[in-house]
Amino acid sequence: MSLQEKVMEAMKAAMKSKDAQSLEALRSVKSALLLAQTETGSKTELTEDEEIKLLQKQVKQRKDSAAIYEKQNRLDLAEPELIQAKVIEQFLPQQLSEEEVSKIVDKIITETGASSMADMGKVMGLASAQLAGKADGKTISTVVKARLS
Repeated sequence: MSLQEKVMEAMKAAMKSKDAQSLEALRSVKSALLLAQTETGSKTELTEDEEIKLLQKQVKQRKDSAAIYEKQNRLDLAEPELIQAKVIEQFLPQQLSEEEVSKIVDKIITETGASSMADMGKVMGLASAQLAGKADGKTISTVVKARLS
């Protein structure tokens, strides 16, 4: 089943259960998928990697918005954003823990011979490619900085 079909099924379930937060999140995902598909100009579906990147972007937007609302003491606005982020995360592959990311980053550092912050770009490039869809960039960056400093 494609991501669009999964989103449509989840939308139907959200409509039946009258879950407005989930429905809003799912509609935004559907909209983003259609937009991305029309941007390419083809009628073919997006690749799995493109879908994952799109979903990660949607989750990141929600979490960033929630963080801003929390700084402004607007928990009434932050809570729906976090709920929507959780709904969208259901469609992402299981994320690796920071410990698992650390092991992979350590292996990359050993293989490349990286020893200082000057090598961060090289390590980040390899780590991002290897962990695409399995960990967010912020977590990867944090682990790489900790290992190289």
